[in-house]
Amino acid sequence: MTQLSNSISRSQVEQLVRQALSQQLGAGPAAAPSSAPNPLVVNISARHIHLSQEHLEVLFGKGAELEVQKDLYQEGYFAATQTVAVVGPRRRMIPNVRVLGPCRGDTQVELAFTDTISLGLDVPIRISGDLKGTPGCVLMGPKGVVELEFGVIRAARHVHMSPADCAYYGCSNGDNLHLRIESAGCTTVLEDVVVRENPEVKLEVHIDTDEGNAVDLDHATSVKLYVPESCKCKHS
Repeated sequence: MTQLSNSISRSQVEQLVRQALSQQLGAGPAAAPSSAPNPLVVNISARHIHLSQEHLEVLFGKGAELEVQKDLYQEGYFAATQTVAVVGPRRRMIPNVRVLGPCRGDTQVELAFTDTISLGLDVPIRISGDLKGTPGCVLMGPKGVVELEFGVIRAARHVHMSPADCAYYGCSNGDNLHLRIESAGCTTVLEDVVVRENPEVKLEVHIDTDEGNAVDLDHATSVKLYVPESCKCKHS
């Protein structure tokens, strides 16, 4: 058995674990699909809002709770029956923006690029939860109004992965992968798909409405997630 010194780095340990799991799970993305630990799912994440409990009660009344309309692909998450209007500068508005549950610590509005143009907002691309320095907006519900000082983002395209998924694809949390989507007449590679590793998630890529329409995801015949050469070098 190979002896590991006390000075071995965490990245080296992760690499050894990936190599061991890869031998058990298959050679990698080029292997037969059956060798992958989980099926690859790509979903469009339409404009939506995550509310704090405080803001939920302002918008929908004291003691309000989110009501489940539909469960999402990730366990424990759902689209609620509640919707709110998002108002930008000069009172430009997008009505009926869906609230997703459960509630969070900070309210967060996730929009596509065309949505931000419609509202007249200059919105950065961020990973969910990274809200520092983001613009705000006004939220209108049936019982009240919330003026957000920050919290509006364009969600970075990302992929939820378990440790087994990361081992199979040869990546780790925070890496940027490529997603190849084959559709008739518009095969496209989307770069900078951020890895979000969590042992409790299913393998799922999220892209926004603009991206989904551009690649004609509804008629895609094949999707493939892979590590770009620059990222492979980092782990070698």
